Amino acid sequence: MSKERLARLVLLPELELVKSVKLSNRILGLLCKKNSTHEVCPKCACPSESVYDHRPVRIKDEPLRNKLVVLLINKRRFYCSHCKKPFTEPISGIGKGRRTTERLRSAICWAAENFHDLSRVQRHYDCSADTVYRATYDSLELRRRKRLYPLPPVIGIDEHSLRKPKGRSTVYSTIIVDHTHRRVYDLLEGRARAEIEEPLKRLSGRFNVRVVTMDLSPVYRTLTKEYFPNASIVADRFHVQRLFTKLVNRFRKRITGDKPSHPMRKLLLRNAEDLESHERRIVIHWLNFHPELREIYEYKEAIRRFYKIRGYHRARSALGRLLLRMGRSSISEAKKLRTTLM
Repeated sequence: MSKERLARLVLLPELELVKSVKLSNRILGLLCKKNSTHEVCPKCACPSESVYDHRPVRIKDEPLRNKLVVLLINKRRFYCSHCKKPFTEPISGIGKGRRTTERLRSAICWAAENFHDLSRVQRHYDCSADTVYRATYDSLELRRRKRLYPLPPVIGIDEHSLRKPKGRSTVYSTIIVDHTHRRVYDLLEGRARAEIEEPLKRLSGRFNVRVVTMDLSPVYRTLTKEYFPNASIVADRFHVQRLFTKLVNRFRKRITGDKPSHPMRKLLLRNAEDLESHERRIVIHWLNFHPELREIYEYKEAIRRFYKIRGYHRARSALGRLLLRMGRSSISEAKKLRTTLM
């Protein structure tokens, strides 16, 4: 491999390769230097061209082809005529006072999350446990600071099951999603009002929120009206459609029993337009013998088609017709579901 190609693949952008040195069977040393006509003083921001002296440093870099890479840099020290003090030239990709590159620290963080244990990370990168912990926690702190921003205009609130201890009830939490940046904004312990009320008060930018998507939980709806007064509440599509699919499954169980393996279960829960022609005929023929289930199934398909309607007025008209039809139904569950929708 030529010197120029090796420099492009391995070195940091500001460094120039002088020569490569074999330090051991596993360690590859790269003697390099930084070419610049002047440097800026970090204290007074005045440029300086006067080289004070040189300081050789060894910087550990990300491994290359299972070989450890050490950058041997002869750093220059410049003299600032304004401050009357020397300073060492900075190199992008290497933190001040550190003996490891940022890409090595990023690689260690990735390994700490994906390797079986931290001992393997130490052996793979030939580093101490302190280096692994420092790199990992510095990365976590940087991620934490990136999320310290006010709430965006559009957020989502939903419950999330954390774990289910053996012999005890499931432990739930409340997750707040940033829809603007498509990532999790915060995770609050618990889902009851008494558990999440205080954490909601401490959130910054509550008055910036304009839209909150959520399930049909009355607790979340009440808290949203109280702590996000400028926000409009939008029922999440998934939870609305799940009301109908659960009702279809409940009526199906009355006929076939509680058998998850029953072939009609999957056919009834799938979208009608996704069924093959022979599957659609089977569903229609089977539902003709069960008129109540057929009616609930038609409601499920109607609400699914509702979310595909384009245009506010057309959608409002379609929803009104669906609610009117459900109100005239003789099935008590359909009337309760209509009340929930309204």
